[in-house]
Amino acid sequence: MLQTWQSFAVDLINLINCYQRRLLGWLALGLICFSLNACQSSPPPLEFAPDGAVVQQAITFQLNRTQTALSQHLNAPTPDFEISKINVKNIEAIAVDNLPAYHLTGGYDLKLILPRQTVTQKQNPFDLYLQRQSEGKSWRLLKKDIDPRTNEEKWGSYLVELEATEPAS
Repeated sequence: MLQTWQSFAVDLINLINCYQRRLLGWLALGLICFSLNACQSSPPPLEFAPDGAVVQQAITFQLNRTQTALSQHLNAPTPDFEISKINVKNIEAIAVDNLPAYHLTGGYDLKLILPRQTVTQKQNPFDLYLQRQSEGKSWRLLKKDIDPRTNEEKWGSYLVELEATEPAS
């Protein structure tokens, strides 16, 4: 009878050890899954999306870049332009290279001031990727570029310079 109880006790201890190992395995797996999810960057809140001045300066930057390249190619002066009626149709909070960013699409009106005429274009489309700098004082325009060495797509980053505003008196 004593031997039966000893055998039962040994079997019970082995069973408890087996369940402890399984439980520890499941806990370790859960901890790993939790850690992996915690490392993923979540999209930034839309409340921190760029304001109209940032969007206008980003569009201006793109237009300046395009107009300068076109003017150099045509050996012509770079025209002046005015941007108005910016209409943001979609704002998407995303992560680019594990950093928060915003993808904005919409349209704007463009007035090109050429030497002999003025041309107005209504609702030109825009597609911008903007990322706030870590200190929160400036923005960068992100562009998908092709690395000529590897022929792979990568993100280029350009500072969006905001015009200085006079402090309110």
